[in-house]
Amino acid sequence: MSTQFEGKVAIVSGAGSGIGEETAKILAAGGAAVVVSDIDLEAAERVAGGIEKAGGRASAFRADVARPEEAAATVEHAKKTYGGLHLAFNNAGIVGPEQHVGELTLEGWQQVIDVNLSGVFYGMRYQIPEILASGGGAIVNTSSIAGLIGIANLGAYVSSKHGVTGLTKSAAIEYGKQGVRINSVHPGYILTPLIAQWSETELRPSLEALHPIGRLGEATEVAEVVCFLLSDKASFVNGAQIAVDGGYLTV
Repeated sequence: MSTQFEGKVAIVSGAGSGIGEETAKILAAGGAAVVVSDIDLEAAERVAGGIEKAGGRASAFRADVARPEEAAATVEHAKKTYGGLHLAFNNAGIVGPEQHVGELTLEGWQQVIDVNLSGVFYGMRYQIPEILASGGGAIVNTSSIAGLIGIANLGAYVSSKHGVTGLTKSAAIEYGKQGVRINSVHPGYILTPLIAQWSETELRPSLEALHPIGRLGEATEVAEVVCFLLSDKASFVNGAQIAVDGGYLTV
C-alpha cells in the first residue's frame, strides 16, 4: 500500500460514483483520511464503507455543493473528524439541459451554474482557509473539455466549466506562494453514470470517434491524474489545465 498521502485529510465531492469514487479510493489507499461527500448519502456511505473494509479511513457526508452552508459544513466535518484539511477535489457536477441558448430556461441555466460553478467556489471558499491553517496542500477542480472549447446545445454547461477554469487560475495565483496549489482537470467523455445514458446506445461509436485514442475514458484514468496533482509529485504544478481526453482537444 502506498503512503504518499499518509497524514493527509481530503474532501472529495461527488464521491458517490464515477471519478469522485475512484479518486477517494486512491487517496485512501495512499493513507489519506477521506471525507466522501455526495448529495446521495447512500452512495457516499457505500463508498466510505468499501474504503474502510479495505483498511482505509473514510467517512460519508451528505452535502449539496450548490448550498454554501453545506460546503462549510463539509469542511467543519473534516476538521472535527480528522483534525484539519490538506487536500480537496471539487468534482460534483451535472450536465443540465441540452438546448439552444435562445431556448434555455432560466431555471435550467441557474441550476447548472449553481452546481458546477458556484459549487466549486463555495468549496474553495471554505476549504482554502482550513488548508492554510493545516499547513498547506492542494486542490483540484473538475472542469471539462467543455471548459476549453464550445459545444452546441450545452451553453450552460460550457459556461459553467469555463468559469471553473478561470476561477481555478485566479485562485492558483492568489495562493501559490502560501503553499496551496490549485489545478483543474478537463476530462473528455468518460464512462461514468453522468454519461451512461449515452454510452450504451447507438451514440457510443460517434462518441468514441471524437477521441483519437479510439475509445471512451475510464473513471480511474482521470482519478489517477487527480491524485498526481494532489500529491507532492506535482509540487511545481499550479494553475494548470490538464486534459484527460484521449486526444479530443487535438482534433
